[in-house]
Amino acid sequence: MPRFRIPWMFLLMIALSPGLHASGKAGEAASLSFHMETDQNENPKMIFPHQVNGQVRYFRRIPEVSTKDVVAFSPFPAEGEEGYGILFQLKPNAARRLSAVTAANQGRHLAAQANGRIVDVVLIDQPVNDDKIVIWKGITEAEIKLYDQAAPRIGEKKKR
Repeated sequence: MPRFRIPWMFLLMIALSPGLHASGKAGEAASLSFHMETDQNENPKMIFPHQVNGQVRYFRRIPEVSTKDVVAFSPFPAEGEEGYGILFQLKPNAARRLSAVTAANQGRHLAAQANGRIVDVVLIDQPVNDDKIVIWKGITEAEIKLYDQAAPRIGEKKKR
């Protein structure tokens, strides 16, 4: 067997092994990420398209903020029939990073992804200068339970 095939076969075995990656089963940790809008001309492997108000927009695959940046959260009922929203409190370094990226990207969109699906997209009209970021809609009760396992609620010291 040629030597260059062995690493690819090993990677394929890892990718297909159950339990080594997210597969949608109960007990998985919650995932959260916020992705900045970018230009269509960026490297196609580093962006993904998403339709916003009937227009295709492109977002960076690498998130600006993710689950590891969250200190605490607080869910709330979303307006209408759109599930729940969540207010996330960020670590200080993530809050500074978010402030810088929102100051530099006013007029662009920020997409919120929860557990692998885009749930909300907002237009950045001013810098986010505190340690909070919000998903306004699209969160399910099951996802709130997952976030309860990942972080405490705002004002509480322990996870539920």
